[in-house]
Amino acid sequence: MNRAIFLDRDGTLIVEKNYLHRPEDVEIFPGAGVALKRLADTGFKLIMVTNQSGIGRGFYTLADAERVNEQVCAELARAGVHFEKIYIAPEAPDQPSRGRKPSPQFLFDARDEFDLNLAESYMVGDKVIDLECGWNAGVKKSILVRTGYGEKAELESPGPVSLAVVVADLRGAAEWILAAA
Repeated sequence: MNRAIFLDRDGTLIVEKNYLHRPEDVEIFPGAGVALKRLADTGFKLIMVTNQSGIGRGFYTLADAERVNEQVCAELARAGVHFEKIYIAPEAPDQPSRGRKPSPQFLFDARDEFDLNLAESYMVGDKVIDLECGWNAGVKKSILVRTGYGEKAELESPGPVSLAVVVADLRGAAEWILAAA
């Protein structure tokens, strides 16, 4: 069985920008490409899992979100990074959703599609719902990055966050995972 790193997009891979929907506004965090390449080179599949409530709220379209994802992938490809798949939950928080985090459904879908061992996989994000998504799926560890909303989550939700690994950024997450693997 394979193992994966499940990654939130906004605030984890790229700079958080409220309802980002323009590819030209994508800003990859420094060191993200190198960190992801190191993980992929050790056998982890990279899978993006992103809530995009701006679609459900009518602020932008699914096509806009897909263009942003294409830009993220193109920029990270320069570092040799490839995502196996990108899962998007387009619903607003008050709308029924099959995969909106903290639901683990997309992780289960990826498990089935890529023959993944979730117990040897990791979830990395900047919000408590990202951590909960990983825990709900039974990943080995959920990791909170202090980028994006991570510092705020650490201060406002110390109970749940205490169950996670907390690191400065994606580079720190990669270092922690590689040391633990």
